[in-house]
Amino acid sequence: MNTTRNERLGRLRDRRRVAALVVGGGINGISTYRELALQGVDVLLVERGDFMSGASSAPSRMIHGGLRYMENGEFGLVRESLRERNRLLQNAPHYVSPLPTLIPMSGHLSGIGAAISRFFGGTPKPGARGSLIVKLGLTLYDFYSGRGNPLPRNSFYGRTETRKRWPALSPEITCAALYHDARISYAERLGIEMILDVERDAPQALALNHVEMAGLDGAVATLKDTLTGETFCVQPDVIVNATGAWIDLTNALLAAEAPKFIGGTKGSHLVLRSPALVEALGDKMVYFANRDGRVCILFVHFGNVLAGSTDISVDTPEGVRCEDDETSYILQSVREVFPAVAITEEDILFRFSGVRPLPRGETGVNAAISRDHSCEWLDRAGVPALNLIGGKWTTFRAFGAEAADMVLGKIGMARGVGTDSLAIGGGADYPASNQARAQWLKGEAQFGGICEGRATELLQRYGTRARQFVPPAEDGPVASLPSYSRAEIEWIVENEHVATLGDLILRRTAIAFSGELSLAALEELSAIAAGVLFWSADERRRQVEDLVSQLATNHGLDADALAARNLPRKEADVPVPESPHEPPLRKRQMS
Repeated sequence: MNTTRNERLGRLRDRRRVAALVVGGGINGISTYRELALQGVDVLLVERGDFMSGASSAPSRMIHGGLRYMENGEFGLVRESLRERNRLLQNAPHYVSPLPTLIPMSGHLSGIGAAISRFFGGTPKPGARGSLIVKLGLTLYDFYSGRGNPLPRNSFYGRTETRKRWPALSPEITCAALYHDARISYAERLGIEMILDVERDAPQALALNHVEMAGLDGAVATLKDTLTGETFCVQPDVIVNATGAWIDLTNALLAAEAPKFIGGTKGSHLVLRSPALVEALGDKMVYFANRDGRVCILFVHFGNVLAGSTDISVDTPEGVRCEDDETSYILQSVREVFPAVAITEEDILFRFSGVRPLPRGETGVNAAISRDHSCEWLDRAGVPALNLIGGKWTTFRAFGAEAADMVLGKIGMARGVGTDSLAIGGGADYPASNQARAQWLKGEAQFGGICEGRATELLQRYGTRARQFVPPAEDGPVASLPSYSRAEIEWIVENEHVATLGDLILRRTAIAFSGELSLAALEELSAIAAGVLFWSADERRRQVEDLVSQLATNHGLDADALAARNLPRKEADVPVPESPHEPPLRKRQMS
């Protein structure tokens, strides 16, 4: 059943105590929340922005074991990551799928000395990896993937075969290796789906976005609605600090003196529109070492090319964005691997950046900082606080389970439910084979009275939750965004914790990656959202202006660039609600 934000806030007003307060609604905080909720714990999750809006919205979109982590001797992390990768392929097949990955190389012996030094604790400068090191690494990678590995084993190609298969690669490439990892299409939506699953299966739990922890007085936490300024007081038995790169800043609210846990690095990416590069990549990701040794990636994502990333130490996670020097670095990296493909800044559709919540370390090489995760209690009088330190996207389930078990031990409860094989959202009963998918699509298309192409689009976007988006007969497409229907957008706004226009556009859809994001789309989607959320005309305009400003500052898209993408349409296509009391366009309940 649909629960509105006002109803959730009402539940928060009525609470005086909770067993666990999880602060931070990124992927690791949501995972911990889910683990605790499924054990029957009275758990509250608050996130000062939108769910999945920090580093969790800025990954490389890879679900992987971490091939290069073996250079640092982190074999346990690689083993765990591969195990979790395989589980996500099983539990979230609607969003996580195999990704064949190509490693182009220009030599055979490069990197041997550096790898030996790094394995024994040295800190050599990053550099290229030759075929012998890569072959050894991939052999171990396949071994750690286990007997139940659902993906093909690695293979190698010499110069002739490499040139034949991938002619656009730099002529300096002498050989290539091919192995398989996985990719995630809708990273932000996966976190949202876990929250929706908890709402269905553990009604005692409560999750709220746009609510921050403003302070802690003894055992009482003060929470604040960042949209309205309303404050709430709640007394938790345990606090979980899952604020990622903001952990040290959050701890300043919990204790006068707290150790520093985080030494984050910034990673930036570009989304490029280049048909030539799309053709050169095909269905492969290219994973390569730049001249400075930094690993870079390129693969097709929503019809464009995702390119990254950087690894830069930062003093604060606030206000990070992809800077001009990072843009130049990534573009130059692309040109080195595909020198015949012309790439310029005009090809950039979208930029994004996030801060990895890495543990504080003494190494001078950012790539050598561990991507492993750990949990540390913060000693303080009153409420014990558990800090979630480090971690990588792929291992969120294992990290959340570890944190939840520590909280369960603290509050005297035992685990009763495991999540190893628990499907997420639209991954439940997902038709995995081509035959099963065709049968599902045929049934859904007949049931909803929609064409098979539209059913396919919905299945890719929502998995088996797609049946909730089958529109009524009178529904039509969004004029500026024809791949979406108006009823579909209404349903998302009403049922998926949307409170701002940015929530809808940047984290419930992928139109920033597909290149469909335009000024007309902002206007039209804001009008649809206004009808559901009862925004006045002034509030709707403010939402558009705020998002345009955010896109210009953080993502390299100003109003002129957005306007240039508008599709030809009539002004009447965008209805504008004139009153905050206008009824929603259409009300539907979550099935």
